Amino acid sequence: MAEVPEALFADAGAETRWRDRFTAARVSLPRWAHGAPDRNLYLSNSSGVWEVYAWDRATGTHRQVTDRPNGTSYAAIAPDGEHIWWFADSDGDEFGTWVREPFAGRPSDEPVAEAVPGSVAGYPAGVEIGRTVSAVGVSNDDGTSVFVARGDGEAQVVYHDEHDGGVAALSRDETFLTIEHSEHGDNRHPALRVLSVADGSVVADKWDGKGKGLDAIGFSPVAGDQRLLVLHERRGREELLIWDVAADAETEITLDLPGEVTADWYPDGSAIGVLHTHEARNTLHRYDIATGRLSSLDTPNGTIGAAAMRPDGTVEYSWSNAAQPPVVRAQYADGTERVLLEPPGHKAPPSVELMDAFVPVPDAGDVHALYARPANAPDGPLPTVFTLHGGPHSADEDRFSAYRAVWLDAGFAVVHVNYRGSTGYGSAWRDAIEGRPGLTELADVAAVHAWAVEKGLADPARCVVNGASWGGYLALLALGTQPSLWAAGVAGVPVADYLSAYADEMEPLRAFDRALFGGSPDEVHDRYVECSPITYVDQVRAPALIVAGENDPRCPIRQINNYLDRLAARHAAYEVYRYDAGHGSLVVAETIKQIAIEVHFARRALSL
Repeated sequence: MAEVPEALFADAGAETRWRDRFTAARVSLPRWAHGAPDRNLYLSNSSGVWEVYAWDRATGTHRQVTDRPNGTSYAAIAPDGEHIWWFADSDGDEFGTWVREPFAGRPSDEPVAEAVPGSVAGYPAGVEIGRTVSAVGVSNDDGTSVFVARGDGEAQVVYHDEHDGGVAALSRDETFLTIEHSEHGDNRHPALRVLSVADGSVVADKWDGKGKGLDAIGFSPVAGDQRLLVLHERRGREELLIWDVAADAETEITLDLPGEVTADWYPDGSAIGVLHTHEARNTLHRYDIATGRLSSLDTPNGTIGAAAMRPDGTVEYSWSNAAQPPVVRAQYADGTERVLLEPPGHKAPPSVELMDAFVPVPDAGDVHALYARPANAPDGPLPTVFTLHGGPHSADEDRFSAYRAVWLDAGFAVVHVNYRGSTGYGSAWRDAIEGRPGLTELADVAAVHAWAVEKGLADPARCVVNGASWGGYLALLALGTQPSLWAAGVAGVPVADYLSAYADEMEPLRAFDRALFGGSPDEVHDRYVECSPITYVDQVRAPALIVAGENDPRCPIRQINNYLDRLAARHAAYEVYRYDAGHGSLVVAETIKQIAIEVHFARRALSL
């Protein structure tokens, strides 16, 4: 079992500083009811657990809505602001149902109500709440089902298919419902279908073909306006189009911006707010649909986690960079700006800035890496942790990370690698891992490792490979396939034995694996074996730490136990920490405990 240190630092100030970054209260960007914009919900860890909060802007009152041992992360608010919905699972296993309660609260002895009577339990696959119509997507071993409830009636199934899919968008007049689906067999590149809410009949279909996904962002916020904002990748990167479903006409929006974009509507439907991503940083823009004019909003350099446009023209956004903790800000139409939500309690101490590197990889292109050295670090190579992001369809960005900061405080340099498979660098880069996942990413990691050693950043004898989820999978795979590069490995909630993981994981992830590997284990068995960490477990030489959730539906516990048994049979050096939740924890104290275990393990493994 992994050692749990009482403290990471002998210096009391240093110990307080790293813990304060995790215990500082944080809030998500508020979401408001379209018909009652003073009624909002947000997520916060103010109680020590991430939970749902209600905020009445008219009165300035805040109320904690949920209070569950393992926290709550999925929530929505009804258009009239009368009810808040949240997803009730068990012990973080992500399997459950949607429930609802009044915005103002309910008596303590009154249970929450089922939000969509007639639906079934499963994994969440989208939700859309209207004034008279609600739609929820449910995923389970039978595939995907979409339930629609009209008025006070029982929910009815309007869509079912064995393939992965879900609810995407409901038109403001509640006549059209858009779903994303993968009936073509590839949930990494979904297609769109618009259904009639009245009878579930098909109104329109749109698919761009193999390897080109479509994602529905949302219908126009104006009642009777059936324009749907969509992300497409017809030219090798994520771009925007507006699909007029009623007229069956579309207009592509071509922007003179590098990188990729996403967007959302302004409340009057005349413009869209564009969130632009390029080289791990974001900018915000306003695009006027009638004139085609793109204007920039003045936001600080860093990462914008989310943005939304209020009915009065105010733009609200969450922001941070590597050095500065996150904040939710409001930018008004006159250009003035202020902090919108100020959580109670102490503030998170700052950290250090990230720097960029672009490392060439033969036959692949440049890999974008982000790195940082500890403040006041001595000259010369340092012990270095290579922290690999999850997903793999994600990316490391110039955002604040209490996790990165504690490694820096502990004297490690930190390197992030936006390997092939990462988002934000175009479709070809994201899809380059298909057919050979894991091993492709690690070729990029090895190139960045070599760069860090050559640059004099990383001490080659004291490099740690680290990650969670897909990053944890890569960390274990790296220990077995690149044993000479790593002095220790830390793998949080990883895939360790791919064949067993596929058998036990939630169905949407099986669909993802089939798209990624080019088939199921029955169809491409050798490919799963080649890309599985357990295949190389006998080559592992460095000490390994594995952190695992007992109720994890994404990286189930049995396949981790299989890997641990193989390590034990070899008398290999490893430690394990298990916790009673799912794919990560929403409990701040549990997160702090896990971080302390990881850093303490790495220090001991490197004799620091």
